[in-house]
Amino acid sequence: MSHCITHLEVENLESGTAPERPSYSYRRLGDGFPGLDRLAFDRFSATLEEHGDETPRIETLLARLNRLVDLDRLRDVVVVGCGPKPQTITLLAQMDFNVVGVEPVISFVDSAREYVGSSERVLEGAAEAIPLPSSSQDIVFCDSVLEHVVSPSKSLDEMFRVLRPVGIAIVTTTNKFRISLSGDNGEYRLRYFNWLPDLVKECFVFHHLHYDPRLANYTQLPAVHWFSYSSLCALGRHAGFAQFYSPLDLWHPNDPAVRKSRLRKWLLSKMKYNPWLRALALTQRGETVIMVKK
Repeated sequence: MSHCITHLEVENLESGTAPERPSYSYRRLGDGFPGLDRLAFDRFSATLEEHGDETPRIETLLARLNRLVDLDRLRDVVVVGCGPKPQTITLLAQMDFNVVGVEPVISFVDSAREYVGSSERVLEGAAEAIPLPSSSQDIVFCDSVLEHVVSPSKSLDEMFRVLRPVGIAIVTTTNKFRISLSGDNGEYRLRYFNWLPDLVKECFVFHHLHYDPRLANYTQLPAVHWFSYSSLCALGRHAGFAQFYSPLDLWHPNDPAVRKSRLRKWLLSKMKYNPWLRALALTQRGETVIMVKK
């Protein structure tokens, strides 16, 4: 079987040229786009470098989490979908957390182990099948993963399983109600993608995986789930989680981000005691939910 078309497609993508329409006589459709695993690794690694140092974000998150639970007693952490360069793992390890990562993509697993300098800190596995014992963890980090998994419900079931009582899962994912004047949605190079009908989304997901992987920035697992804060809470309750919080609930007047913003000061003073206002805020800031296992 000739592979000249597949090589041409990869070269065109890397040079920024629109891919030619492939002929089914040159490849099996079920194989997906050729070379996508390599393109995904290169793109993901470059994106992480663009984001820079994650230390301030992690430190801020931990400081706020400490207002909800006693982090001095919660030391065992799993990072689900840790990626090829898991800064979160190295940062938490430096803070004396007993942290391990789980990653489904083989090439990412190898890179992550090299990045953290340990084969034991990164395990091959998926969100739907976390390779850890039941009731063995205190905290689950699931950052920008749930939108990509095959089954969100099975993933949350697994997070609940591996957590001890009073453990927490911090889930950050897509926000189906997010409004952006530019149409940015954080996942696809198609403006207002999160507002498209489900059938149209499915057709673009298919197009990405088989013909033009630039559409979702070369990922092997494009975002196929779009959530609201309430739908995340519903999934969490089905898995067994008892209480749910937004990072907005953990804001404090002394937070630098609050002190510098009149809008945030006003929101903080009103939102905590006004369910209507909290609901309005969560339509735009509902992509992160903290789930507590009782």
